[in-house]
Amino acid sequence: MRKYDMIVIGGGSGGLVAAAEAAGLGAKTALIEKGKLGGDGLWSGCLPSKSLMRSAKILDASRKAEELGNKTTGKLRWESVQNRINRSIRGMSLQNDPDRFRELGVDVYHGAGHFQSPHEIRVGGIEVIHGKRIVIATGSYPVVPPVTGLTEENFLTVETAWQLEELPDSLLVIGGSPIDLELAQAFARLGSRVTVVETEPEILSQEDSELIPFIRRALKREGIRMITGARVVEVQAEEEKKRAVVKQGEKTFSLTVDGILAAAERKPNTDRLQLDRAGLRTEDGVISVNPRLQTSVPHIFAIGDVNGGAPFTHAAQTEGKAAVYNALLGLRGQVDDTDLPRVLFTDPEVFHLGWTEEEAREKAGEIRVFKTRLNQVDRFVTDRETEGLVKVITDRRGKILGAHAVGPDAGDWMQEAVFAKRHGHKFGDISRTVHPYPTRAGALQRLADLHRRETLSSSKGLSRLSRWLIRRLR
Repeated sequence: MRKYDMIVIGGGSGGLVAAAEAAGLGAKTALIEKGKLGGDGLWSGCLPSKSLMRSAKILDASRKAEELGNKTTGKLRWESVQNRINRSIRGMSLQNDPDRFRELGVDVYHGAGHFQSPHEIRVGGIEVIHGKRIVIATGSYPVVPPVTGLTEENFLTVETAWQLEELPDSLLVIGGSPIDLELAQAFARLGSRVTVVETEPEILSQEDSELIPFIRRALKREGIRMITGARVVEVQAEEEKKRAVVKQGEKTFSLTVDGILAAAERKPNTDRLQLDRAGLRTEDGVISVNPRLQTSVPHIFAIGDVNGGAPFTHAAQTEGKAAVYNALLGLRGQVDDTDLPRVLFTDPEVFHLGWTEEEAREKAGEIRVFKTRLNQVDRFVTDRETEGLVKVITDRRGKILGAHAVGPDAGDWMQEAVFAKRHGHKFGDISRTVHPYPTRAGALQRLADLHRRETLSSSKGLSRLSRWLIRRLR
């Protein structure tokens, strides 16, 4: 029996990072994956969906090009869109080639792994290997939403939406989650008539309430119909179309569409791990972990979707690093959810870090709020992309509690806030960082300048000192 310092079960984004980190520390490491390395994010999830959205964004831009002095047809070739997605997947898959991980010192096993005992994993029903430490990183899989008449065969998920033979003329999106809205906008731009049905009274209820109207208006301008406070209760086949029955309060009505998309419903991939043999239990498939990502069995850790935490690729990767260092070096590192940013990749994007203003007022009491519209930032004015808002919440000392933005590519130019918050810098420190002019990051600098000026003017001691120096110096 082969023995390892670390066994990682699952070769998705979190598992790959965990295996590479463990090998980098000098641990004898095994990685078990039943499919292709890279997981759903590479082969059927994040990468294909973002490639689809990019094609839709370029098509939308081409239709608006005339206002910039260029005239174009803005016509779509669906086959070309799919070819581009496949090229993107092939390009990224090279980074996840098994030989690359073998070169890093990782033994890669192809096959389904399940527990034989707390330290033993059977691979492919044949070979058994032993692990001193084990990380479970098996991700999640799409499930059928609890809607009468909805089956795996008659609705689309994020994994299958881009594989359609042809675009649906009309599309119903069940749910208003981030991925639902991202794909809703993409299909609307590609030419489908899109309706979104969301159970909550408002879309994106976890975002700062001041940002939601911007994205709602943007989606409405693109012809997307939003039905909130409602749910799809039944789906019926109607020749080549589908009839969805929607209940909204006391009202019931139906929608006839060509396609149905439900992207958000997922379940942890733990059913076949035989966790009971390791002494582990789950609740609705979720493996409970402590803040150090450790399960109830001390040498076993769980990261990513299986532990019920933030369902993001970057969250799984961050947890993968933390779990490996905790498991192999005995550290007590924790992943602070308030330091994990997230981005809604619609156009405009919505960036979220830490607490919303509502949460900060409830949890921190005395806070300071700084915000600016994008029409006050020169680069957005020159680009004629002025619909948006940037907002930063700090405590009274200037430490960042939350940072939020809605605007083009906000997930990129708001990263300074992530660094500052993670390392405990005061927001005003960003003011002393030189930003090339004109850039979109100038939005954050503008707020940091405002924070610094307010801090100076509100401090009586500093004000007296500065006035004294001004009078003294000639």
